[in-house]
Amino acid sequence: MQAKTAFDNEKYIKEQTSEILERAVKFENKLYLEFGGKLLYDYHASRVLPGYDPNIKMRLLQVLKEKADILLCIYAGDIERKKIRADFGITYDSDALKLIDDLRGWGIDVLGVVITRFENQPSAEQFKNKLERRKIRVYTHKYTKGYPTDIDLIVSDEGYGVNEYIETEKPLIIVTGPGPGSGKLATCLSQVYHDHKRGIYAGYAKFETFPIWNLPLKHPVNVAYEAATADIRDFNMIDPFHLESYNQQAVNYNRDVEVFPILQRIYKRIMDGDSFYKSPTDMGVNRVGFAVTDDEATKEAAKQEVIRRYFRYRCEYVMGLTDKGTVQRVELLIKDLNLDLNYRGVVEPARRASIDAQEKAKGNEGIYCGAAIALKNGTIVTGNNSPQLHAASSLILHAIKHLAGIPEKIKLLP
Repeated sequence: MQAKTAFDNEKYIKEQTSEILERAVKFENKLYLEFGGKLLYDYHASRVLPGYDPNIKMRLLQVLKEKADILLCIYAGDIERKKIRADFGITYDSDALKLIDDLRGWGIDVLGVVITRFENQPSAEQFKNKLERRKIRVYTHKYTKGYPTDIDLIVSDEGYGVNEYIETEKPLIIVTGPGPGSGKLATCLSQVYHDHKRGIYAGYAKFETFPIWNLPLKHPVNVAYEAATADIRDFNMIDPFHLESYNQQAVNYNRDVEVFPILQRIYKRIMDGDSFYKSPTDMGVNRVGFAVTDDEATKEAAKQEVIRRYFRYRCEYVMGLTDKGTVQRVELLIKDLNLDLNYRGVVEPARRASIDAQEKAKGNEGIYCGAAIALKNGTIVTGNNSPQLHAASSLILHAIKHLAGIPEKIKLLP
């Protein structure tokens, strides 16, 4: 169905850009900005924030490109294991190459690629050679000795100091990479360490989208983020450091809160006792919540997304791609929101289509599947499986027929 527009993209770009540049000024115009999440095709954000441009981060980079260098990080272990990105079905190293091409397509060049926790793995070496033959600068960083407990060793020439220093010219260095655990944070802190050794007062910050810190903890948009990360067991919480320092509630997620004391100690050591940040929320740059224009519309969209995630995880569980705990986690989130699965309008019609297929002896080899889609005008179209087509394929054909005004009795396939 046609969703209301609930997000002001232009306001977001203006405020987020301003906040980033202001943060850079606080560090004498040398800021390493960890850029998490997806640079392109952020459809989770566009589903829970109706009107959100899924490519808005790339548009923001275009605004900043004259003031920013871009580094791309990839973990050597992910290359070696040929880790797959679930949404595109491609390996992380292929995704890195794709991201470089995508950035160039938007007129943005990558300064270099950092292969993190590099131990001369054969596949990582091969990837390094491939990049260098494409005239892309490659840096290799080792595992940081002493991390996370031995601060003296971490912040020393044997820790961050071992890593090759990356020469940068612009005031903003955006550090991104495919997937979690790519080494973005370690790369940022390694660079900050090297800069301080050279008398440059560089700093670190983190580009954030979710959870939205200035929305309530149980706001459906923040709950939808928990659903999206149920497979890695992330959960939202009130940032205790922010609450203690400012007497203000701010929402963050468990991993950032858990790692903050370690990160703060490392940062203090690098900055000669000046921690700058009092909470993980302080470290973030996130103006998403200020660009929401219709809170009720975002709540409704987020509720729909939580249910959609549930069915996706159910499918992945059947295929052996996720575990039962992930499915159960989202079930609990649905209960927390006091929702029924049929709250999503296409669920009951899809189930009915499956029953109809069974009653009419359709389906395939005793398996009966149904699918349903809500068109922009609210019309719900269904489909079911057969020996020729899966339910989703049947659904697409029926939707095309409906939109083209083709009578149901006319068959598009023999």
